[in-house]
Amino acid sequence: MTWPSRPTRITLTWLFAGQRSNEIARLRLGCIRWQHDGSPVAGDSARLLARDAVCLLDVPAHKTGTAFTKPVDPLLGQAINAWEALRPPQPKRTDKRTGEQFDFLFSHRARPVSSGYINSSIVPMLCRKAGVPAVDVRGNITSHRARSTIASQLYNAKEPMTLFELQAWLGHRSPESTQHYTKISPNTLTKAYEDAGYFARNVRTIEVLVDRDAVASGAAAAGEPWQHYDLGHGYCTYTFFEQCPHRMACARCDFYAPKDSSKGQLLEAKENLQKMLANIPLTDDERVAVDDGQTALDQLLERLTDVPTPAGPTPRQLGAPATATLLPIVEVRNGPTS
Repeated sequence: MTWPSRPTRITLTWLFAGQRSNEIARLRLGCIRWQHDGSPVAGDSARLLARDAVCLLDVPAHKTGTAFTKPVDPLLGQAINAWEALRPPQPKRTDKRTGEQFDFLFSHRARPVSSGYINSSIVPMLCRKAGVPAVDVRGNITSHRARSTIASQLYNAKEPMTLFELQAWLGHRSPESTQHYTKISPNTLTKAYEDAGYFARNVRTIEVLVDRDAVASGAAAAGEPWQHYDLGHGYCTYTFFEQCPHRMACARCDFYAPKDSSKGQLLEAKENLQKMLANIPLTDDERVAVDDGQTALDQLLERLTDVPTPAGPTPRQLGAPATATLLPIVEVRNGPTS
């Protein structure tokens, strides 16, 4: 790979270093260092190991902090190393921020690159070559755009940097400054939402049996039960099952048929049954009962003792304890099965 000119190196530094334009202008000779397995390497070894080694960039003191070192893409390190090999000897110049004498990396013919060079030359040149305007919906494309873009990419990567890691990489004094760069992309937000599993945690799938004989014969129109919600321990024929407060801890009202009863056994013996699945959204109490087990279920049963069942009486009036068995968690499938 060849590196034909100083503007090319400055452009690569702007795109990959994530630094401010005045910090790029003040980079010093020897600012790139290589490490392999934790040990520094130099010279020909650095070029041989560039593919596997970690490339480190020494950033000079800047407006929000002291000098620091950060990892950068090896492509940038190779470009800077190539420029240093071609760069003619230059006299040291004074760093106006620190007052010290240094060899500036991008000094040419005894003149350092100006801090406004990227805005006045690099950005307009790239926009012309790309055939895009120098102004977009966010305003003028300036040197700070690359710093903001790479920070957002690192924050939204597959293995993203944390806020504090990004703060150190950008050289910010406080995380509040870094937060301005951490714009969450829609893809990252979608993945975070899916990982949170909110919908899955608050919905359970229950199997429903549809008695096709009752529907075909017209018995359903006469009031006979035709839709049976499988509670694991029995069946509920209440049409508005989703609205029943006892659905997670069924009180044995007139709509309930235990599986060990003759009615439940007769239903299971029917051949002409269509099975389908229904998603049941859970209340906070019901979700806790599902997630936390018997103790939470007992508390739910206690709160429902005096709540009327769909048939009218409360569990206390029925004289039988509510069934302390949770709804089965059924594997979600697409479409009805028969």
